[in-house]
Amino acid sequence: MQIYELICELASFKKYSVICSMKPRILIIGLVWPEPTSSAAGWRMLQLIDQLLQWTDAIHFASAATKSTASYPLNKLSVTEHEIVLNDSSFNDFVSDLKPDVVVYDRFVTEEQFGWRVKQVFPELITVLDTEDLHFVRRARAVAFKNQTDIDYDTPDCYRELSAMYRCDLSLIISDVEYNLLVNHFNIPEKQLLYLPFIEKELSVEIQKKIPGYSDRQHVMFIGNFIHEPNYQTVLQLKRIWAALKKRLPQTELHIYGAYPPEKVYQLHNVSDRFFIKGKAINVDETMQKYRVLTAPIPFGAGLKGKFVDGFKNGLPNVTTAMGCEGMNAENWGGLIAENDECFIEAVCRLYTDETIWQQSVTNGFEIINEKFADKIWNGVLEKAIMRILKNPLEHRNKLIVQKILWQNSLQATKYMSLWIEQKNNK
Repeated sequence: MQIYELICELASFKKYSVICSMKPRILIIGLVWPEPTSSAAGWRMLQLIDQLLQWTDAIHFASAATKSTASYPLNKLSVTEHEIVLNDSSFNDFVSDLKPDVVVYDRFVTEEQFGWRVKQVFPELITVLDTEDLHFVRRARAVAFKNQTDIDYDTPDCYRELSAMYRCDLSLIISDVEYNLLVNHFNIPEKQLLYLPFIEKELSVEIQKKIPGYSDRQHVMFIGNFIHEPNYQTVLQLKRIWAALKKRLPQTELHIYGAYPPEKVYQLHNVSDRFFIKGKAINVDETMQKYRVLTAPIPFGAGLKGKFVDGFKNGLPNVTTAMGCEGMNAENWGGLIAENDECFIEAVCRLYTDETIWQQSVTNGFEIINEKFADKIWNGVLEKAIMRILKNPLEHRNKLIVQKILWQNSLQATKYMSLWIEQKNNK
């Protein structure tokens, strides 16, 4: 080995040793404050924070949003909270004073708003994007569903989200289906992606035995945050087929849960029809353990469905569509899959009345949690991925030509829009 190469290797090792011995300061910038009792996105953020806390206790969370009563008190996790201002240079001062080692954006819109400011203050800072799900995929599928056309990803939403991913050093992808789409269809470099699904505690045999069984449950339910359009459309599907389904299950009620239900959802409430709008579930685990079947004829969406993960943890099997179980184990699904009204109604009746099928579905759900989402599988994966970049950011960014192109001033439309808004606000 040449002397110069040896010196470089020793320097790199020394730098890596320093990084390994320190507790990196991590700044998470959120479009909103996490609400784990309202949405899967909020619970996902707490899971990521939990993973980071296994590595460092220097975690900061900042948001320009107003907190709600459902916002999680992050200080309980020893996470420092910061209120920031959108389209304001005070954020630059905040980042400069904090001096983070890593910045995490909670979705691509957040990166658009704050990414260029972070880059302006610390050009070499490591940046991570948590995509939650691919927003452009969900929106393209929504348009296709509404217009009854083929899915078309050639949209401004697509290029905005992909641009944010290219600008960041690492993007967290929650679904293996979306990971494969990014790699095989859009040619995103794999070193800029990390497949990281929901991370759940393993369900031991003892835990499984404590969960209520078939005879201890009754009625069917649905749950979903109504800020997300797919959940509202799913409820409309249920309302449409309930007339036929309730005749097959004459003693059964359908209960609809979800945070932020608008008036149009409450208007679907009908006691005589046994169709009940319940609003937000205060305790999802306790609520789910009362019901026998989760019904979710999901017409479109993206990512992983938190409602099914919650259901599997609570011994609640489901009937859904292929879209609903995307990114999970459809071959040994924790329930039944149906693609049209007739098949869906039949599947709900079978799962509700056949204890053998029901119990096998519950067992499958437990296995999905333990084999695909258990924390013993994923603990340390995020830390390892970020450490690899911290060890040698130049090596990681080598040949990321698109990233370099997108950081050219001529292509930073979001930067100049933000500056224009800031100047307008200061007048």
